Amino acid sequence: MQTMTPVQTITSRDNPLLKRIRQLVRDPGAYRKLGQVWLEGDHLIRAVQARRQAPPLVVVCESKWPSPLLDIDVSATKIVVVPDALMRELSALDTPSHMGCLIDLPATSVVAPGEPTVILDRVQDAGNVGSILRSAAAFGYSQVLALKGTAGLWTGKVLRAGMGAHFGLRLSEGLSDADLDALALPLVVTSSHQGEWVHRASLPWPCAWVLGHEGQGVSAALQARAAHHIRIAQPGGEESLNVAAAAAICLYASAPKP
Repeated sequence: MQTMTPVQTITSRDNPLLKRIRQLVRDPGAYRKLGQVWLEGDHLIRAVQARRQAPPLVVVCESKWPSPLLDIDVSATKIVVVPDALMRELSALDTPSHMGCLIDLPATSVVAPGEPTVILDRVQDAGNVGSILRSAAAFGYSQVLALKGTAGLWTGKVLRAGMGAHFGLRLSEGLSDADLDALALPLVVTSSHQGEWVHRASLPWPCAWVLGHEGQGVSAALQARAAHHIRIAQPGGEESLNVAAAAAICLYASAPKP
């Protein structure tokens, strides 16, 4: 395969680029300090291509170069080839991917009034956060607002669970309750013990769903501000649902249907 994209081979573990990527892999908060995000795997690279831009820098392991993924190779601004042993150090996975890309951290979006929104109130599990982003994108919500105490939206675990949803959403994190005033939308909160049953409720659209901490639920302050309290019937008798599962049910329930 031939490509016009500049290709560089790096063999030193101490190379500054590889040290930067390892920091992003090992420290969940490093993306904020470094202003960059490491996307592992061709699926996330394709998500960048499809919804955002050409990946500026793609890293490929030596055994897979030249790569059969021609469309990724051609679109990249630069390609770096590294030995397989070094590529394994750039992954938090048991089975590392053979490629990844480094992008600049997208700018934080301002709160957009009137946009169908999901609010994350101290949701701490990265897998839950990523799954909720994926459901939000699937069901027509255009904005996700993460309040302080929520897992970082651009950490590796959240990115993998989101499966590319990040690049189809307006994302903002580190917000306070007061920042939600700009939404100008009815707040709909989830609860395990009070409110209307989701399958019977007349839900507004657009709206802002508030999904709370895995153990404590939605804060009392946001409960007090809510226009609607919603719970999910569980005829099997379980006490509560995982927040990501509950989110998928609720977001689907209020989304416009074709």
